[in-house]
Amino acid sequence: MSVSRAKGLGLPLMNLVRLKGTPILEQLHLEERLLRASSDNWCIVNDGTNLPTIVMGMSGKPCQLLELGPVIEDRIPVIKRFTGGGTVVVDKSTVFVSLICNKDDVPNVQPYPRSVMAWSGSLYGEVFKGINGFHLRENDYVFGDRKFGGNAQSITGNRWIHHTSFLWDYNVKNMSYLKLPSRVPQYRLERDHTDFVCRMKDYIERSVFIEKTINAVGTQFVLKELNLDEIDDSCGEHIESTRLLTVDELKETLAKTNTTRFESIAQAV
Repeated sequence: MSVSRAKGLGLPLMNLVRLKGTPILEQLHLEERLLRASSDNWCIVNDGTNLPTIVMGMSGKPCQLLELGPVIEDRIPVIKRFTGGGTVVVDKSTVFVSLICNKDDVPNVQPYPRSVMAWSGSLYGEVFKGINGFHLRENDYVFGDRKFGGNAQSITGNRWIHHTSFLWDYNVKNMSYLKLPSRVPQYRLERDHTDFVCRMKDYIERSVFIEKTINAVGTQFVLKELNLDEIDDSCGEHIESTRLLTVDELKETLAKTNTTRFESIAQAV
């Protein structure tokens, strides 16, 4: 759709930022700033991140979600992001798509998780049209019963962000850093990580997916592409809650976990 025709249909403007290999911590800091301190709509596409990194939701607890010994030994960075959702291991084979929107610019979407999720499912339904088995299942994107896209959200007043990590491919070893969480989707059926997820590369080319996603977003917004250095640094101040956990924090958590475990064993004996 041409920009002139889109404007004629009254579509809102959305800034498009295309990244490649940007560190996920940098991307999350950017997204948090744009959500809280900008008044524009944004679509951010990052084709891979530079290093294997664990990203947890804002309420995630490392002792419950991570195999801390191997994480510390292998020096895997651990980030707590500003949004909710689960824990993922991301790397160069992960494709990230983030949508930051004003409520009034998507009037059919209520600023509630289920409504935003349904809207995103419809959007990606266009991206994966013709590919058998695509569904929005609970809060995940799946082919059949295997997950390839995990989602997280934050809703702040009249603005919200919906961001997704797509597993174009994954390293089996990276999955070993994750524990099976206590709360899982019903359709998971106690499957371990490698039986639960699938590789998107078995269904669609990476570049085709990115272009189809941008085209799908372009049916609902007038897209204006910006480079990273064109993003205005004069946005208002905001509290930055996304952060990298220190190695000392992880070691302290592991030590406390081990102490609690030994005390429990001693009491049982």
